[in-house]
Amino acid sequence: MAGPESPTRALFMVGVCQLTSGADKRANRFAVARLVGQAAGRGARLVVLPEMWPYYGPARGMAEAAEPLDGPSAGLLRNLARLHRVWLVGGSIPEAGGSGGKVWNTSLLVAPDGAVAATYRKIHLFDVDIPGKVRSRESESYTAGAEVVSAGTPLGLLGLTVCYDLRFPELYRALAARGCAAIAVPSAFTAVTGAAHWETLLRARAIEDQVFVLASNQVGEHPGRPASFGHSMVVDPWGRVLASVEGEGVAIAALDLSELEKIRRELPALRHGRPDLFGVGVPGSAQARGRGPAPARRRGRR
Repeated sequence: MAGPESPTRALFMVGVCQLTSGADKRANRFAVARLVGQAAGRGARLVVLPEMWPYYGPARGMAEAAEPLDGPSAGLLRNLARLHRVWLVGGSIPEAGGSGGKVWNTSLLVAPDGAVAATYRKIHLFDVDIPGKVRSRESESYTAGAEVVSAGTPLGLLGLTVCYDLRFPELYRALAARGCAAIAVPSAFTAVTGAAHWETLLRARAIEDQVFVLASNQVGEHPGRPASFGHSMVVDPWGRVLASVEGEGVAIAALDLSELEKIRRELPALRHGRPDLFGVGVPGSAQARGRGPAPARRRGRR
């Protein structure tokens, strides 16, 4: 029988963590350490955390909660990655230094040696008003990022996104165009919009871009914030939900990289794109066919 790392059936274990962050940063850090340990203990080699796990309390406290990229939250992520020898998508943290006293909503990809392999700042800000249900003005607290980011991992090229980005398929197609095998979606998707759209959007992005989607969501009630939907999940390139979790906890899935290659070979929709008409091309690279990792893309502070 072929082993889990054999050329005929390359399986890669991933975990998505779900928690209820609040305004107590110390409690949030303890919860994250526990969940990453659980995921690693169940065999995950890449673990994804939710959006804004260090602080998800009233917006007025966001500037005070913000940290530099060498602060305690990033330090915890680096320590956990080293301790458990995992690739860690550190959800997102409030990064100090945005324009006008605002913060960036920043996701870090940390390698098993504790090095930061990639830094992504959330591009799309959640400014919505659904009367009587959800009102959000992220632009009052956050500065928008302006760079599409991906990095090489043993799973393949991994694309980084955050929450509201999920509603913008052009970002996901741009990551597919780079050859991403998987895309991470750390989120605090609301209970109202999540019940209507969360799973549909995750499965759509996986199907149309033929990638694994690793979605880690906040769950439950948060002080001064809309309730979060939860239902963190891993979706394969055929749109199948491989694993999910309801309350606080971890969902673990084995990603079949040979299945990724098979889907892209038998239904080559990515190669049928028309960049001449729509402006987003898809390369015919080995990475785009799911055959291995691309070199890590690193970036510093802007």
